[in-house]
Formats: sequence, structure tokens, C-alpha cells
Amino acid sequence: MSVAYKPVGWNTNKIFYDLVVGIAVVLYLVVFMSLARRVSPDARWDDASIEMRAYGSCAFLMLTLILCIGPLSRLDKRFLPLLYNRRHFGVMTCLVALMHARHVLAWYFAFSPIDPYIALLSSNTSYGRAIGFPFEAFGICALAVLFVLAATSHDFWLNCLSPPVWKAMHMSIYAAYAFVVAHVSLGALLTPETHALHFIVSVCACCVACLHVVAGAREVRQEVKELSSGWIRVGPPERVAEGRAVIVSVAGQDSVAIFRHEGRFSAIANACKHQNGPLGEGRIIDGCVTCPWHGYQYRLEDGCAPAPYTEKLATYDLRLIEGEIWLDPKGHAPGTRVEPLRQTETA
Repeated sequence: MSVAYKPVGWNTNKIFYDLVVGIAVVLYLVVFMSLARRVSPDARWDDASIEMRAYGSCAFLMLTLILCIGPLSRLDKRFLPLLYNRRHFGVMTCLVALMHARHVLAWYFAFSPIDPYIALLSSNTSYGRAIGFPFEAFGICALAVLFVLAATSHDFWLNCLSPPVWKAMHMSIYAAYAFVVAHVSLGALLTPETHALHFIVSVCACCVACLHVVAGAREVRQEVKELSSGWIRVGPPERVAEGRAVIVSVAGQDSVAIFRHEGRFSAIANACKHQNGPLGEGRIIDGCVTCPWHGYQYRLEDGCAPAPYTEKLATYDLRLIEGEIWLDPKGHAPGTRVEPLRQTETA
């Protein structure tokens, strides 16, 4: 935890994450440009066109992966490490998209008698038809959204805007993706031949949509199952390893993390107050749950952060019925003390 803001809080995981993404981007650009020059021996694609297509396609694929990480992590926890530093991935995507825009302006409007930005907006005004529609407008909208999200990705803006506002604003990433799909699709319609771009865009868009539908349906089924009873069955105490937690979904609410510490069980809200980090993925250090994202800590018995910090989490009641742990989904007010459950207690 820290009361001071830093430009970037680097750690080993972040460095490795950014390094892998950066290397993947460079490899993609190199391979794309090399193959494009080989498969176009008649020079239909000049070097500038190849470069702008390389950056544009790379940004589109990166944005697709960003939107796939969320549902994948809900379907399989092994994808959670990709989710933790997804903001870094988003900033890199914005940078690659800006490079694509730079190449477009430098190639198509470099010799325009008017300002390149004005020429970009005024060169095509056929808004009344599908084929020939100014697809550039969608690209500009997508780039604007990506730039705003990248500029406000730091924790300073999260704290300044409040988590609900910040999260709502960053949900516009879906609008940006829709703009990109429209930009690429309408631009591809201007080419007489059918090429890989037509299929790649369709497959990527369908993949994003299907993953969100599958993940959403799974969560709905879980909520319906939980609504059929009052208390939620967690399972035998052995299910919760010492010093670790299991995460239980609660219908209509955030999930709950049930921890085992020194043989006793406590339940607190799973979302960290800092940035909704998954506390259930964290460890217990000095008797406090430590968020795996940024190290914020909370006491198990009352959900309060140790002094001088003031963050508080909701707490929940647990029971041991016939050898199994049960959770009351009706949580207490944040900061309410709940006596930890001992394994010998029965109801």
C-alpha cells in the first residue's frame, strides 16, 4: 500500500508482462512486413501501405485479445495473470494505433494543399451510402476512445473520478472495438478482391461476442442456482487451504472470499477497495489479506485496512453444518466485526 502516486509501480510481474507483449508486437510487425513484401511481388503494396496495414492489423488483434481476457479469466482462472496488468496492454494498443494513424496521414495527406487533419475529415463525405461510407470517421472515434482510456489508466484518475465513474468510462472499450470493426470492414469493402482481412475481422468479432455470451451464461446459471436457497453451501473445510481462500459468487452482488487462517474461517468481500482486485487470489501476511495487484491489506475479522488506512470491506457470517461450511449471502456493513468460524463449531 502507498499513499503516494508514482508514474508506474514496476514489479517483476509487470516488467515480464510488458516485455512479453512488447516482444510479441515487434515480432508481429516484422513477420507481417516481411511476408507482405514476399506475397506482393508486383508491388501493389508499397512499403508505406505495408507498414500502415501492419500497425493497423496489430492494433486490431491486440484490442481483440484485451476484450477476450475478461471472459476467459471468468471461465478459467489460469487466465487471471493476463488480467492483472491488462491496462498496460491497453496503453500499448493505443500506441500501436497511433502509429497506424501517423502512417496514414503521412502517406495519403502529406502532399495535400490543406492541413492533413482537415483533409482527412473532408476528403470523403458520402455518409448516405454503405459502400463508400467514410470509414475514416470510425477509425478516428476508436482512436479517440483508446487515447482517453490510456491517458486515464493511472490510479490517480481512478481515485479522482471514483471507481464507479472510472469503470463506466473504461467500459467504452467495447464502443471502441465496434468502431474498429466498422472501420476495418467498411474499408475492406472498397477493395474489389476478397482477402484474409474479411475473414479475420469476422472471426475475431465472433470470438469476442461468443466468449462474453458463454461467460455470462455461466454466471447466470450460478446465480439462479444460488437463488433457490438461502445460505450458500461452500463445502467441507478441507476445501479451503490454510492461508488461502475460495471464492464464492453471490447472486446480484460481488463475490465473497472465504479465508482460512490458523484453522479459523472468515468471509469478506472479494473486491479490493483500491481497484477491485481479487482478494481471494491474495495471501495472508501479518494476519491481513494482501491484494495480489497492489498490496492493499485488510483484517479478516472486520474487513478493515490497518491504520493509517481507512478502507473497509463487507463481512459475512459462516456456519459449519453437518461438517460443511455455509455462507450467509447477506453481508454486514463494511467494517463490521464477525468472529471467525472454528472448525469444531456446529449448527
